Amino acid sequence: MRAVRTPDERFTDLPDYPFEARYASVGDLRMHYVDEGPRAGAPVLMLHGEPSWSYLYRHMIPVFAEGGMRALAPDLIGFGKSDKPTKMGDYSYQAHLDWVADWMTGLDLRGITLICQDWGSLIGLRLAAEHPDRFDRIVVANGFLPTGDRDPGRAFKVWRSFARYTPYFPIGRIVDFGCRRSLTPAERAAYDAPFPDSSYQAGARAFPRLVPTSPNDPAAPANRAAWEALGRWDKPFLTLFGARDPILGRADEPLRAHVPGAAGQPHARLDGSHFVQEDCGVEIARRTLEWIGGKPAAD
Repeated sequence: MRAVRTPDERFTDLPDYPFEARYASVGDLRMHYVDEGPRAGAPVLMLHGEPSWSYLYRHMIPVFAEGGMRALAPDLIGFGKSDKPTKMGDYSYQAHLDWVADWMTGLDLRGITLICQDWGSLIGLRLAAEHPDRFDRIVVANGFLPTGDRDPGRAFKVWRSFARYTPYFPIGRIVDFGCRRSLTPAERAAYDAPFPDSSYQAGARAFPRLVPTSPNDPAAPANRAAWEALGRWDKPFLTLFGARDPILGRADEPLRAHVPGAAGQPHARLDGSHFVQEDCGVEIARRTLEWIGGKPAAD
């Protein structure tokens, strides 16, 4: 497997991203992660999706850290400051799960509050279902766990084809399109920073085709098992969704209906779109802290 590593200078002076870079080995690859706040604090694990990276959580990390929690946000392999295998075939759903699980167990994280969105939900919900002893609670923001038993819809199929075949894959503009507010040029550039050229984009292009969309998908059986496990999840489970997401804006409904731990929780639909962390990040962090019983950081 050939992998590339984005030069450090690409990440110089990013707006609102002053965090120390930390790295861990997952197999033969290097994974980057943010780790802020007291090491003895309860961990809050923030998992991004496609085609973003830990920069997505830059407004939430300080709220959790100042609230006394250990704020962790890894860059998935193929994204951010993590190594990037150069072939789409190097990526699989199971490989992403294994990479994050290796990182999580390497740090021996326990008592985790999971916050997951987009592909972060596909990975995070599987991890929580398969390692329930490590997770205390879950927050899902514009995400789901597909089992391959329902048609994903025309919009997703168009997106999947676009990601695979378009000669131009403008990461910053794609993230901007999925926000309610308009990102600044500097913010769009920060989302482009991990990808100096197309040879770095295989992971971002591969993700849509890895979503289980049929019962015969290789990941479908394990996802069905995880979905069944979530049907027995009685620990706290909260949905904070951006209501303006045209595809996943109402995916919170089946989650709340299926997961026992969702009963009676302060679920909310927020004034945001798919990348709700960009639109409502501080609000999500504050709501989560209050839900846990902590004290939100002062303005």
